[in-house]
Amino acid sequence: MKIAIGSDHAGFELKEQVKVFLDTRGTRWEDLGTDSADSTDYPDYAFPVAEAVARGEFDFGILICGTGIGMSIVANKVRGIRAALCTSPEMAELSRRHNDANILTLGGRMLSPKEATEIVDTWLKTAFEGDRHARRLGKIQSYEKERQE
Repeated sequence: MKIAIGSDHAGFELKEQVKVFLDTRGTRWEDLGTDSADSTDYPDYAFPVAEAVARGEFDFGILICGTGIGMSIVANKVRGIRAALCTSPEMAELSRRHNDANILTLGGRMLSPKEATEIVDTWLKTAFEGDRHARRLGKIQSYEKERQE
């Protein structure tokens, strides 16, 4: 498993802690920025992570900004991305089981490192359930395909 990870300035500190956690799990990751807590714009990091996941260069992505909302909005603009903003392990589990989320977004100003790593751990351990949920994802994919520009 290989993960693309990115953040803006507001998510930088939590991103650094998530990377350490990923190392303890033996999970490969690549940091696509930012490299400091200096002010940045979240689309500059969300688009590259989402596009790399959509191209299949990474299995999953993790994006972190102040609330996680901005990163989620941007990532979901990319065809093939299902970014889920999760604030609890339960949401993380359901985003994978039911929605086959391929990007996790987190709020760097909303979560403690302990909460964030519990969410990441649950998200990475949970598989897509398929079945009726696959039918629903098929409808999303059909919509994306029909509305190609």
